[in-house]
Amino acid sequence: LSLDGQVRSVTGMLPMAVAAKEQGLSAIYVPESNAAEAALVQGLEVVPVASLASLVGHLHGYTPIPPYAPPAADDDVPIYAVDFRDVKGQEHVKRALEVAAAGSHNVLMGGPPGSGKTLLARGVPSILPRMTFEESLVVTKIYSVAGQLPPDTPLIHHRPYRAPHHTISFAGLVGGGKIPGPGEISLAHRGVLFLDELPEFGTRLLEMLRQPMEDKQLTIARSAGSLTFPSNFMLIGAMNPCPCGWYGDPVKECTCSNSMVSRYQKRISGPLLDRIDIHIEVPRVEYEKLSDERLGEPSEAIRKRVEAARERQRRRFESTGLMSNADMGPAEVRDHCQVDEAGKSLLRAAMQQLHMSARAYHRILKLARTIADLAGSEGIETAQLAEAIQYRPRRQS
Repeated sequence: LSLDGQVRSVTGMLPMAVAAKEQGLSAIYVPESNAAEAALVQGLEVVPVASLASLVGHLHGYTPIPPYAPPAADDDVPIYAVDFRDVKGQEHVKRALEVAAAGSHNVLMGGPPGSGKTLLARGVPSILPRMTFEESLVVTKIYSVAGQLPPDTPLIHHRPYRAPHHTISFAGLVGGGKIPGPGEISLAHRGVLFLDELPEFGTRLLEMLRQPMEDKQLTIARSAGSLTFPSNFMLIGAMNPCPCGWYGDPVKECTCSNSMVSRYQKRISGPLLDRIDIHIEVPRVEYEKLSDERLGEPSEAIRKRVEAARERQRRRFESTGLMSNADMGPAEVRDHCQVDEAGKSLLRAAMQQLHMSARAYHRILKLARTIADLAGSEGIETAQLAEAIQYRPRRQS
């Protein structure tokens, strides 16, 4: 309440309105600027209050305040920063990102500077499926609690894309404060968390990613209590192969010593790498491809295939509450990721040659299930399993 009697906006209005509905209330009085946000809760009368004087007049019956009437639903299509048709070359990387979007898998891109890693990551939101109303509601709650809900956007329709800088603090990435609030990990819920220059983030920050990547939620404990925020995000990491960036490049010579290269690559631990489904190399783009005037496949066409694959997954997991193949546990992998004898032989050879862990074994099967969904296959074919295996890292640190 301001000194002149105006009622100011508050953060976290949507969760408060949900709680009011759960407590059996039929009407609530909210700041005028928060009315659209509170009106997202069905079956709850929302009275927008501009000032203390208008509320007193309403309660005494002098000047009734009409309940808030939400406008017609806005089904606009967002203007994405990058469309895949404008990305020259890198067709195998686009394919890997399509597979990742179809199953919500984590991706790590490696390659020299200027090869297009950041550009490709910025194009991923354009191929992700549209959010359902339930997903939008949860994402809007998170942004409302964090105080980052735009005043003209009561409901977030489009998947979040968060790209924090590697100098971000622990509280900024994970969340925190005296009253714990969500960080970038939770703000990326149901969207993309892009970490550019991944090894530069620091060991403590990177190791903190392991728990939310597995549990799909993040608990922040403080002396006053603990809060749990959802954090089911799609991680996209990008890194150079060495400090100078040119290790393994066929044209430009690397100036780093072997020990520098090894030390740089080992900043990302084996357990974290094991939780990343797709490892893809992004090589330099040749002049012929850069100067080619032809456009690539548009994001809209890729998104249609991704949405079809997600629809198959929605039907498959209808009774389980899972949203995508990446969310599957060992029981779901056993039920939905069966392979034939040829596939078992291929998996056995891959396990022996790549020295894969049990987690990597399950992630290959989940990835193969996504590739099969993109192809419309009921079962997992050997070629689809082979494509999933090729996305594992070639060199083991």
